[in-house]
Amino acid sequence: MKPVVAILGRPNVGKSTLFNRLTGRRSALVDPTPGVTRDRREGDAFLGRLRFTVVDTAGLEDAPASAVETEMQEQSRRALAEADVALLLFDARAGITPLDRHFADLMRKSKTPVVLVGNKCEARAADPGLLEAYELGMGQPIPIASEHGIGMSDLEDAIDEALRRISWSDPEAWVDATRDERRRRRRGRDADEAEEPESDEDEEEEDEGGPLRLAIVGRPNVGKSTLVNRLLGDQRVITGPEPGITRDAISVSWEWEGLPIKLIDTAGMRRKARVDDKVEKLSVGDTLEAIRFAHVVVVVVDANEMPERQDLVIARHVIDEGRAIVIAVNKWDAVEDREDALHKLRDRMEISLPQIRGVPVVTMSALTGRGVDRLMPAVAEVYEVWNRRIPTGPLNRWLQDTVDRHPPPIFRGRRIRVRYITQSKARPPTFAVFASQPLGIPEAYVRYLVNGIRETFEFPGVPIRINLRRQRNPFAPGEGGD
Repeated sequence: MKPVVAILGRPNVGKSTLFNRLTGRRSALVDPTPGVTRDRREGDAFLGRLRFTVVDTAGLEDAPASAVETEMQEQSRRALAEADVALLLFDARAGITPLDRHFADLMRKSKTPVVLVGNKCEARAADPGLLEAYELGMGQPIPIASEHGIGMSDLEDAIDEALRRISWSDPEAWVDATRDERRRRRRGRDADEAEEPESDEDEEEEDEGGPLRLAIVGRPNVGKSTLVNRLLGDQRVITGPEPGITRDAISVSWEWEGLPIKLIDTAGMRRKARVDDKVEKLSVGDTLEAIRFAHVVVVVVDANEMPERQDLVIARHVIDEGRAIVIAVNKWDAVEDREDALHKLRDRMEISLPQIRGVPVVTMSALTGRGVDRLMPAVAEVYEVWNRRIPTGPLNRWLQDTVDRHPPPIFRGRRIRVRYITQSKARPPTFAVFASQPLGIPEAYVRYLVNGIRETFEFPGVPIRINLRRQRNPFAPGEGGD
């Protein structure tokens, strides 16, 4: 078990920038607008030899003006209470403000040891603010510039000293990070910065180890955060009647019936034409990133307004990314004609999303908890299907029968011969089909093959990909002959 280090401070002092620096990923939203971060966000931190769990928090306010801000404060207080060490971050260029003094007093009363950290110290303009910080009575401030990586070794020493001061029970859990861990950190950072592959054939098989990454997505105000809290059995993320409360994609480690899960709550996705606010654009980008790296995506729809066009757009994006999908119909207790509502949903999906025929649909109420117990079994089942592999022998026997029953069309005066199939990867199920003239196989015939694979080998609710490849003639010059 690793120690927990929470970053706290007033709004806009650079908490999320420091969080990103410590995790080595641009995972927390960063914007000059105060109050962008609302929920607690956790990540694996690597700082020199140290390794720990770092928690990003909402900016502390003296007097919250709304229910949402009050919940933000509560999440920050919980982060402080549950942390082993807290970093009180202040803007050294701005100096010590009355709000900094107020919360320094608050944190001194906490049992959690506090390290005072002055951010934005890349120039001499920060020197007066660092001197002013001594009046807080919290010891020597640690000068850093998280945006530029300045002062990280001093911060490492301060956190190390604080952990030793509280006699952390397992030193091996937080010192001497191994070379392999550093490599994993670099790989994670590279994955964030890499562009998407040009084709499915260029993608490498995903690492099958680690927890199941489960993202909860949907339009604003359909009950995503309420569902996350219901699954966790804790008020872990902020909820409320106002749309757009969640901004960051919040990842929480969880376990369901012995299965380790990384549960990700995401910001609501409105139609692209309606998104003009900069912070909302960042939030949507964060949601798209969460979908891209998820294994299973639960698309939450409002039972009173389904299925809207945007619901289908979100589901189609999940399919394009090759993720397994479950449809969660929330607020089902408010529906009067349930049979008609479910019939309309299935009809619309059959027409608009034939790529995921047989997708699991779970009706529920996240607010009352009714039906929520059926969600995770559906997730586990579709995750197993998403990982499924079919031996080459049965695949080719199926292919021979399928082609004999419905051969491909003539192309350029010659019959196309489909000779061989093999599953090249899972996650999502991907098949390589070898043919004499792959360019001549129409899209309709590819869909015919996909539907046959789905029905014969039972792949409901997951996207199936087929890559057409040319089978070379071994007797033609330059094509495999001696």
